[in-house]
Amino acid sequence: MANQKHRILMVSDFFYPNFGGVENHIYYLSQCLLKLGHKVVVVTHAYGNRSGVRYMTGGLKVYYIPWRPFIMQNTLPTLYGTLPIIRTILIREKISLVHGHQAFSTLCHETLMHARTMGYKVVFTDHSLYGFADIGSIHMNKVLQFTLADVSQAICVSHTSKENTVLRSGVPPEKVFVIPNAVDTTMFKPASERPGGSEIVIVVISRLVFRKGADLLVEVIPEVCDLFPNVRFVIGGDGPKRVRLEEMREKHSLQDRVEMLGAVPHSHVRSVLISGHIFLNSSLTEAFCIAILEAASCGLLTVSTRVGGVPEVLPEDMAVLAKPDPGDMVQAIRKAISLLPKIDPQVMHERMRKLYDWRDVAKRTEIVYDRAMKCPNQSLLERLSRYLTCGAWAGKLFCLVMIIDYLFCCLLQLWQPAEDIDEVPDVAGWNRQEGDDFRSFSEN
Repeated sequence: MANQKHRILMVSDFFYPNFGGVENHIYYLSQCLLKLGHKVVVVTHAYGNRSGVRYMTGGLKVYYIPWRPFIMQNTLPTLYGTLPIIRTILIREKISLVHGHQAFSTLCHETLMHARTMGYKVVFTDHSLYGFADIGSIHMNKVLQFTLADVSQAICVSHTSKENTVLRSGVPPEKVFVIPNAVDTTMFKPASERPGGSEIVIVVISRLVFRKGADLLVEVIPEVCDLFPNVRFVIGGDGPKRVRLEEMREKHSLQDRVEMLGAVPHSHVRSVLISGHIFLNSSLTEAFCIAILEAASCGLLTVSTRVGGVPEVLPEDMAVLAKPDPGDMVQAIRKAISLLPKIDPQVMHERMRKLYDWRDVAKRTEIVYDRAMKCPNQSLLERLSRYLTCGAWAGKLFCLVMIIDYLFCCLLQLWQPAEDIDEVPDVAGWNRQEGDDFRSFSEN
């Protein structure tokens, strides 16, 4: 069954025209799966005027369903409100497997629930790390426990992420695979010539939020500028912490040494990266961090906090890691500056090209799909027994939610039988051949 071709529905609240690690992962994985002969359809919510059905590079079909983001690009949780439209898409596209992304995505959780009610095999990919003590994490972990109680297989982007997901959700470790992210090395490549002169440019490209360590940057940048007169910072990104960085720049009179670019379109990220020598990542928590791959592929030496799955991303000679502490970060930057003469951007790029390839990620994901399709079908009662193990009260609540979803699905079948829903005809030759290149979705 290794060569079995699947009809896959990718679903998440996070997709183009928004940019980020999850969005990149879904896009590139979908493109490679199309090249391998699978059918891939993406479902996300509407973004502004972008609603309805759109087609992207390689014939990737995207349903922007008419739900508006409620908070942080997530749709309002409705439990059952999305069932009619998701059911129609699943039947119309003749889907065989549903692949949801990101624990924080409301649309992902609801779609996986509806898909299991309808008897589809489902796979879930977790892209983030969460804690165990604060109120938000406790509630998020319970939602994840509900969703993963009945998934066919799960994927995490790092071994640290797998450990975190297993502890949070209680899913059996043997059902969780580790498949890392990758980078488009055809897009992220070094400049033909390294930036010359005695000036050293440190690049930061990140959302300027607490989780990404923006407060850490406020303390690190002035000290580095004081120690190294030839160092200049270029900061790309936007967020609520941008004000603090601008205040720091004013307070220490660093306007000529700290350049604030604001939000950087994904198509322009490479041009920012190749203007520098060192990439600085100050995240306080990170499951993987695709930005590090993009920087390394452009030939930059990485300085990063030693958190989450970051130590798994690059070999030791390609990154300098530090504790999420201002003093330790400054020492790491000092070490990176001393290592710069030994760094060859072209050699680093070639190593990245061999280490991380989206085609390899897609082939490993294929194996997970094949295993998911071999999972035995279960009756409603068998599935409810899984939810009962989620807690004395939560288990009963989860069972009630699934019973109502099942009854709602039966009512929809009576109101609009599956036989009356027109199926989308397959278009011959819509996927490309192995070896073809694909463009970033920022170019569509």
